[in-house]
Amino acid sequence: MATENKIAVVTGGSRGLGKNMALRLAADGLDIILTYRSQKDEAETVIKEIEQLGRKAVALPLDVGISSTFDSFFQQISATLTEKWNRSTFDFLINNAGIDAASLIPQTTEEAFDSLVNIHFKGVYFLTQKALPLLADNGGIVNVSTGLTRFATPGYAAYASMKGAVEIFTKYLAKELGSRGIRANLVAPGIIETDFTKAALEAHPGLGAFLSSQTALGRIGQPDDIGGVVSFLCSANARWVTAQRIEASGGMFL
Repeated sequence: MATENKIAVVTGGSRGLGKNMALRLAADGLDIILTYRSQKDEAETVIKEIEQLGRKAVALPLDVGISSTFDSFFQQISATLTEKWNRSTFDFLINNAGIDAASLIPQTTEEAFDSLVNIHFKGVYFLTQKALPLLADNGGIVNVSTGLTRFATPGYAAYASMKGAVEIFTKYLAKELGSRGIRANLVAPGIIETDFTKAALEAHPGLGAFLSSQTALGRIGQPDDIGGVVSFLCSANARWVTAQRIEASGGMFL
């Protein structure tokens, strides 16, 4: 009898890092449920690419900043698992979805702060909470953090603070879920060339060259630099890795 395929849920999987994570996980043999907020066409394109790799995939809408929608989202997940996989659980949750919002501390508005809290911390916390009944024993959680929790770049105090909270949350997940064999880890990218960072790089000519000069490996990161790290954490090779922060930054600001 064939081994049951593992299934990963990737939030924000229609573009950028999430897209790369979904494609890499699929290339390494996992089936994918990805979420998108507004980029439905892009998400469907990713689904087609995953299916061309011989894997099953589904795209579902989700705004991780609106926690009141999570119950209905997981009802959709449950129905999708039954219909497409004849399963009641999935194996890995990748909390990737996010927004970029830079502002110096004196200029940070409460509205912008609250948006960052809702998307990057409250959303991650309660989406994970609601996922736990559907997350298979011996599965895993990968939360996406940032190099900005280790080094300080003016303008990212609020954003990095939310990611810092997620780093602490991840340790508690690992501790509380260890009895179920569920591992919880963090991937912390440095600067990555995606549409997420495009505006900042274009607004500040020379920023890319400066950041490359401050990185041990001498360049800005690409999405392909991150997907493989996430895939490793969702593999049997990482079975003894939990509560860890893995920075994939090429050695920024050492």
